[in-house]
Amino acid sequence: MSMKKTLPLLLVAALAAVILGTTASAQNSATFKAAMVSDTGNINDKSFNHLSKLGLDKAHRVLGAQTHVFISNSASDYLPNFTAAARQGYQAIVATGFLLGADMDTAATQFPKAKFAIVDFPWSALTHKPKNAVGLTFESQQSGYLVGYLAGLMAKKQGGKQVVSAVGGKKLPSVDNWIAGYFAGAKKANPGVKTLLDYSNEFPVSFAAKCKELALNQIAKGSQAVFQVAGGCGLGALDAAKANHKGKRPVWGIGVDADQSYLGAHILTSGTKKVDVSTYRFYLSVKNGTFKGGRNFDGTLKNGLQGVGKISAKVPPAFIVKMNKIKALIIKGKIKPPAKL
Repeated sequence: MSMKKTLPLLLVAALAAVILGTTASAQNSATFKAAMVSDTGNINDKSFNHLSKLGLDKAHRVLGAQTHVFISNSASDYLPNFTAAARQGYQAIVATGFLLGADMDTAATQFPKAKFAIVDFPWSALTHKPKNAVGLTFESQQSGYLVGYLAGLMAKKQGGKQVVSAVGGKKLPSVDNWIAGYFAGAKKANPGVKTLLDYSNEFPVSFAAKCKELALNQIAKGSQAVFQVAGGCGLGALDAAKANHKGKRPVWGIGVDADQSYLGAHILTSGTKKVDVSTYRFYLSVKNGTFKGGRNFDGTLKNGLQGVGKISAKVPPAFIVKMNKIKALIIKGKIKPPAKL
């Protein structure tokens, strides 16, 4: 073959190699697939599911992950959503919440090549103990203790009936640890304080009116601070506090999971847990090959995955100093907030 004919063929081959190489590179950069399966609270609850979604969004933005949220409208959607995610090739799948535990356990057992993580559910409690799964757990009693301590101090300062309350979504370990810490912290600051507790048995924001009614009943009994631990439903409890945030003894609302101070001046503070950071670290570990199953990623005050949101400017600075001293004692292990009611 002549040199004139050979050169064009070589150029075509080289160009093809460049195109194929570029395509392969693009494909390789898009091969990591990360997913989230919501609970029935959906992703617009302004707290728990929303934070999980933020972790997924960061995986897309920073890791270049192909991402998808599998929405669960009812509990019967959990297992089909996990199955769909695994069959569609998602390598890292987050289960958002305690209620998804049994179905995630089943899916992780059936799809051992996929990696799973579940928020607020310890790995040791999974029936089949799948080695391709981890628990993203939080010692929320620590943060709960701190916001309860502030609530107890504020109730004492405001005078009158010494009452604080909580509205929980369901009686679950991941709800009750918040509340147990909250009540203990309030009593630490104000030994004479009375506590009230009701459960809505719902988390979705569509049930906010129910949480509001429960909180209004608590306020009628003298509650000066209402801690919502009910996801989207709990926004109604905070609305109840807002409606009664007036006079010399204003009722305070306390947010949960995310910093909910943006809701208004009636928010005393929020108990926060960085679900977004925890879920992102899980996605990162799968992407970079450092994932190790069969254990928990635990969130505490010490490692910064638990905390307190913005505190109202109406709180005396001396109260915040006292709270921070309590925080230091918890981190040192000298105070151990209860995780059970």
